[in-house]
Amino acid sequence: MNILIVEDEKLAVRKLTKLLEETAPELVVKGVAPSIDATVEWIQENRAAGEKEPDLIFMDIELADGQSFEIFNRVEIRSTVIFTTSYDEYALQAFKVNSIDYLLKPVQKEDLQRSLKKFHDLTGNQRREESGTLPVSLESILKNFQLQQPPVEYRKRFLVKQGARLLSIEVSDIAYFYIEDGISLFRNHQGQKFVVDYRMDELADFLDPDHFFRINRGMIVTHQSVVQIQPYFNNRLALTLKPAYEKEAIVSREKSNDFKKWMGK
Repeated sequence: MNILIVEDEKLAVRKLTKLLEETAPELVVKGVAPSIDATVEWIQENRAAGEKEPDLIFMDIELADGQSFEIFNRVEIRSTVIFTTSYDEYALQAFKVNSIDYLLKPVQKEDLQRSLKKFHDLTGNQRREESGTLPVSLESILKNFQLQQPPVEYRKRFLVKQGARLLSIEVSDIAYFYIEDGISLFRNHQGQKFVVDYRMDELADFLDPDHFFRINRGMIVTHQSVVQIQPYFNNRLALTLKPAYEKEAIVSREKSNDFKKWMGK
């Protein structure tokens, strides 16, 4: 049987792989995906190649580019899923039903054996094999879990340098963020640019997704900054921004559909 590991910590991947080799040598790690984007891409490419769906997916909840629940919004998951997480057990009671299970980090051998037994018991159910899909309760389970999470506090302003001065810039004054020569910057609506001391991954977590969208690995835009959207080769989109951006602002292929939905909100 084949499995997919969705995990952004290399040490956690190595430990889980070793535990699987010791506990269930019949399971073969078919792939490892470290992010939401990489997981969606892996599943889509695997299907396009006509490959069999993974029998089982071990999926970390917190990934570098967000919560793995977003994967379910972007691609149909047909495999059984066992979540791995650092959250306490109280917050995860909703997962202890049907085919959904979870493993608390660091993963212990006994817990892995319990989850694999549950997996084997479930896959022995002929009706589930014929349906080839996750139980219909998955959506409600994920919603219940998300409702238990504390409300997210998004950044309202950034402290930046301007010469010898420090300025506090409201996020509503920011048109877009971008990477230039490995440095994170943003431009306000007047066209001024400022260096910001955060990586793009961190900025994506800080910003309200209702107002900011990460179009690729190196750029985050706002609705107000997008003046024009044009088709671009390989199913991507080319944006014209305001204030003007000297390089190409390209929405990646994986994000194009989500971007169009976001722009229509």
